[in-house]
Amino acid sequence: MSQAYFIAGTDTDVGKTTIAAGLLHAARLQGLSTLAAKPVASGCAVTSKGLRNADALALIDQSTLQLPYDRVNPFAFEPAIAPHLAAREAGVALAVPALLKAMQGILAEGADFTLIEGAGGWRVPLSDHANLSDLAIALKLPVILVVGVRLGCINHALLSAEAIARDGLQLAGWVANVIEPRTSRLEENLASLAERLPAPCLGRVPKLKQASADAVAEHLQLDLLD
Repeated sequence: MSQAYFIAGTDTDVGKTTIAAGLLHAARLQGLSTLAAKPVASGCAVTSKGLRNADALALIDQSTLQLPYDRVNPFAFEPAIAPHLAAREAGVALAVPALLKAMQGILAEGADFTLIEGAGGWRVPLSDHANLSDLAIALKLPVILVVGVRLGCINHALLSAEAIARDGLQLAGWVANVIEPRTSRLEENLASLAERLPAPCLGRVPKLKQASADAVAEHLQLDLLD
């Protein structure tokens, strides 16, 4: 039975792609076919093949089903700014129907384990009237929340979980990504998250010198997902 999830973060720069790559690698180790997509990405590099995003390339690297880049990341923008601002500067209208169609195509590939990675936090705008969370709602996928463990993470995590539930989606699990290992009362913070978040913790990923997908996968437990 195939599994598909939407990867969200409690904020920007919390390691969504690092964790997503680790999850994909863990699935590959179990003999599952994998596929991932990044529907919208800003901060892309100009290359001879067009705009390329490092996060999308990392997801492609851990996908056993290989698709053209433009299918994995259909909307790519050069400036490293909020996607709706980057799209506006590029004269591109970001709309949920177009993103939904592209991501339904990804899901239709039928990989055993598929991830759709968002951008920033849960309420990142796509346009004046839509948020990236609207895409997750339209896809009706359960959510894996990446919690960037640092000062303030409990508030960010709980508010994100509340918003996900209010939008009618299941929080399938969460990952504690320790991006600030010197966080005061680290163990107590992690315990508070475990007590309050209504989903299993899929793993606690320490600050790694080399956050490769295989190194991250060692700290994750896919069997905790429904």
